[in-house]
Amino acid sequence: MSQKFFLYFIIIFCIIFLDQLTKTLIRFTVSPYESIKVLPFLSIVYAENLGSAFGMFKTMGSSFFIILTFIAILFIGYLMVKENSLIYSIILGGAIGNLIDRVIYGYVIDFIDFHIGTFHWPAFNFADSALTVGILLLLYKTFRGKNTFSSTTK
Repeated sequence: MSQKFFLYFIIIFCIIFLDQLTKTLIRFTVSPYESIKVLPFLSIVYAENLGSAFGMFKTMGSSFFIILTFIAILFIGYLMVKENSLIYSIILGGAIGNLIDRVIYGYVIDFIDFHIGTFHWPAFNFADSALTVGILLLLYKTFRGKNTFSSTTK
């Protein structure tokens, strides 16, 4: 295996580790419905997300999301190998982090609560952040040029 792919797997592992560590800390230290103010616009909460992004599609059930996420992980893993791009390892780390929650608990643990006054962005977690960063980088790469963030040389 090349050193680049070793780096990709280290990134995946680190994202999963940090995601699961933070979720475990939240599970054992924050009660449901508790809100710990960190900054005027940031609180730590404990939320169980039964749905997908922003809690949508809650009625689809955990099995649906487990299967869908597993298929997505296989496809993203294929793209990571095919395109030799670091971006996919960031996305994979986030997807696997949330998949672990779904398999173990039947829901995803969210805890970061950004808010302005009474407006609250839906709570999210470290894995969601990795997914968002990875997707934004992928969009940037798509619209700025194929070789952005690529490990291949020509």
